[in-house]
Amino acid sequence: MIDVTTENFEAEVIAASMTTPVLVDFWAPWCGPCKTLGPLLERMEEAYGGRFRLVKIDSDQEQQLAAAFAIKSIPTCILVKNGQPVDGFMGAVPEGKLRAFLDKHIPSEEALLAESETQAAEELIASGDLETAQTKLEEALAANPGNDDARFDLIKILISTGQFEPAEALLAPALKQIPLQLRFEALHQWLQTLIFVTTDPRGQWEIGQFDALIAENKRDFEARFAKSRVLIALDDWTGAMDELLEIIMRDKKWGDDAPRKTFVALLELLTPPKPKVTQDANGKSAGGIELMGKTAIAQDPQAQLVSSYRRKLSMMLN
Repeated sequence: MIDVTTENFEAEVIAASMTTPVLVDFWAPWCGPCKTLGPLLERMEEAYGGRFRLVKIDSDQEQQLAAAFAIKSIPTCILVKNGQPVDGFMGAVPEGKLRAFLDKHIPSEEALLAESETQAAEELIASGDLETAQTKLEEALAANPGNDDARFDLIKILISTGQFEPAEALLAPALKQIPLQLRFEALHQWLQTLIFVTTDPRGQWEIGQFDALIAENKRDFEARFAKSRVLIALDDWTGAMDELLEIIMRDKKWGDDAPRKTFVALLELLTPPKPKVTQDANGKSAGGIELMGKTAIAQDPQAQLVSSYRRKLSMMLN
């Protein structure tokens, strides 16, 4: 349990909540129900073994913070995750109700283990050790089948290493989700492209063979689309997107919209993961509190590339 003031709110609540849920207890020394709830909260923090952090704010002493959270009565507890309040309750609730509230938002020990395995796997992927990363992701998914991050990373490894059948099996449940996550649809499009290259005779063609056909007929969309798929298999994704744009420019709906779907999939897979941000370009934290100075956020080349091709697609569709 930590006492929080305006001075340490940014570090102990906003920044801390980026990695661990933070339960903020607004109380006051004169409040009778607060004296009942406070010890219970502390016992729960210990019982949950670090799966959430408890902080206390004296609403009399820290009226600015109390006003920021629109506190109207005490005790009031607010749960903060990723820099934002997500839920809360008022009054000295009994232990059973408190546990139900926490279990609704606090990850289980199994989920935390799976998340840890996923993070370790992502580091292994970055280092190029795909075999060990695959093992860790399989363990993470076995511990928590609902871990979509682990599922996504594992399918991506399976596709990139040619393990198409297990990739299809793992992808199938994700494609049934409502709403469908774009990243899984992107994996589906990528997988179908690589299956085409390994099963269709054109998958073994030289690029010049496609170019000869296209030179004879610029509207030979079958040749252009097959060429784009071969380019994807050769890891020339920008070349593939250029070819797909040529089809879209001439016939937006050709092939049941397959060129656009493939193009969007490539953009999704090329998009760099979003970093965890604690302040924005205006110098404000995720909690909206002013910080000293402003941070210049330089867009990396990969993000610039994706942005450029998004604009090109938009121009073709409009």
